[in-house]
Amino acid sequence: MCGIIGVVGKNPVNQLLYDGLLVLQHRGQDAAGIVTCDGNTFFMHKNNGLVQDVFRTRHMRSLIGNAGIAHVRYPTAGSSSAAEAQPFYVNSPFGIVLGHNGNLTNSAQLKQEMFRQDLRHINTNSDSEVLLNVLAHEIETSSHNAVLNTDMIFEAVAGVHKRCRGAYAVVAMIANFGLLAFRDPYGIRPLVIGKNESEQGTEYIVASESVALDVLGFTLVRDVAPGEAIFIDLDGNFFSRQCAESPQLSPCIFEYVYLARPDSVIDNVSVYQTRLHMGESLADKIAREWKHLKIDVVIPIPDTSRPSALELANKLNLTYREGFIKNRYIGRTFIMPGQALRKKSVRQKLNPIGMEFKDKNVLLVDDSIVRGTTSRQIVQMARDAGASKVFFASAAPPVRYPNVYGIDMPSRSELLATGRTDEEICAEIGADALIYQDLDALITAVQKSNPDIKVFDCSCFDGKYITGDIDEAYLACAESVRGDGAAQKRPANSITQLDLNLVGTEEEELV
Repeated sequence: MCGIIGVVGKNPVNQLLYDGLLVLQHRGQDAAGIVTCDGNTFFMHKNNGLVQDVFRTRHMRSLIGNAGIAHVRYPTAGSSSAAEAQPFYVNSPFGIVLGHNGNLTNSAQLKQEMFRQDLRHINTNSDSEVLLNVLAHEIETSSHNAVLNTDMIFEAVAGVHKRCRGAYAVVAMIANFGLLAFRDPYGIRPLVIGKNESEQGTEYIVASESVALDVLGFTLVRDVAPGEAIFIDLDGNFFSRQCAESPQLSPCIFEYVYLARPDSVIDNVSVYQTRLHMGESLADKIAREWKHLKIDVVIPIPDTSRPSALELANKLNLTYREGFIKNRYIGRTFIMPGQALRKKSVRQKLNPIGMEFKDKNVLLVDDSIVRGTTSRQIVQMARDAGASKVFFASAAPPVRYPNVYGIDMPSRSELLATGRTDEEICAEIGADALIYQDLDALITAVQKSNPDIKVFDCSCFDGKYITGDIDEAYLACAESVRGDGAAQKRPANSITQLDLNLVGTEEEELV
């Protein structure tokens, strides 16, 4: 899960990109980077850390130009070193920088092809650098060393679609030419287009979520279609083309469960409305199958589950209360590297309000249960606060399979639901009852906002991978390199800047 943004404006865009990254910070807290473009020159700064920690005033002043891209990352493939912060850069052909949200499932094969066939060097373990070099090679092939035009760019993206597998939403800048954005043929990861009409002309933006457009004053135009590429030149002219042979919208349903902000609209679906529907269907299941439970109060586990918990309580005519206070200066525990750090951070992140629990039968509502570490500690917090009974409801089905498309669910051995029945999971987290959302109900909850979406990637729930190229061998290999601690064991690669037109470094000390 990462956040990407690209802007072609009529004035300097460094502040727009910075503000956009702040809004998308929930999509990645490991690293941040901005590249701006002024004619033939790129200006870059990136490093590990939160947006507000990576960028200082002196960095912002050096990010010159009316166009640029930006990225926030949390690591799924590759390591967590500063060398793998994005955007990535290549100087040939033309000079290209790229930011990527998703995960390539054939990255190892492509890396070998880059080295042996395309004669390109990949300097890090990041699949995003592989994707950048595939794009660069395809642009080089389509342009035939001639003057670049939009037809050549769209032909290159078509070549990327033919070679790359997995999930990828991409923003890229081509020096002295413009902004390119495209989405994989399944549209697994989100990407939206916005524009702003000013006295100087039309400005365009692309971003992972529509909330970035809202905050920056842009109007949502539409989503980038699966397989589609859009190009905006530096004069603000907009071009688009379908570049995939058989595109099919199959978005990741976990975006609506957890990843996206509730005030975003993705693929014409309100995330907030979807979460209300999730609460409604969960209430129906409780009324149908768990009506014997004596529930005194419904309490959400902040923040993602609030809409679902509220709608559930309303439909069942139960009292809704805020029972946990969240420390907003602690990061999202789901995306923290390392199980030990996750365990420590839960207690720092949430603190119960005793009066809401004491002598009550409490129904806790969370968006999902992944590893179970957080759920177990929260149930114990409720008991320590005096709850008579603790029931637990998940607005999503059991997470039994790893996600290979850019979410940190790497190992089946780390997923609480894998190989366990609901009763065993309930005992593991220490609850008196456990209610899961049904997958059909979750799908219906999203489709209520957009019935045109017929297929979703639900692989973390049902083990069916939408790209059709994932087998047991792939999962075993992915788990061996992406489990807790694996990233820390890999050496961080050094990085070398090869072009004097690239200004700034990602290794610069923050002062």
